[in-house]
Order: sequence, then structure tokens, then C-alpha cells
Amino acid sequence: MARIRLLTSVAGEGFSWRAGEEVDLPGAEAKKWADGVRAELVRDEPVETPEATSVERGGRKGPTRRRPSRKE
Repeated sequence: MARIRLLTSVAGEGFSWRAGEEVDLPGAEAKKWADGVRAELVRDEPVETPEATSVERGGRKGPTRRRPSRKE
């Protein structure tokens, strides 16, 4: 789902949106409406991207601690 903010009031069969209102629509539908005249895309949430964990990247699980050196 994508969120758009209406720049102008729009009404049709089964819906009525006012200027300034934010509406959630499927991505393709939101792109059609967000033409800069009727509406604009709202980016209020970060884009979800899968990120590999440090273990998947081959790194260690957490921060490492340095052990004090032994003095003899």
C-alpha cells in the first residue's frame, strides 16, 4: 500500500476525498493519482527493504570485547 495526499477534492461512485486528506491505495493506483495535480505521494514510512543480519553477512553476532593482556 502507498499513501497519497489529495491536492484537490475528488468524488466518484463510492468515494469522496477532500483536499489535504491522506488515503492508502495499492501502489499502481497511487501512482496514477499522484500526478502532482490531483495528489502527491506521502513518504511517512521508511521503505521496507530486507537487510541481511551480521551473521548472514559473515560477521560476528555482536560487538567484541577486548580482553586485557596478561602481564607476567
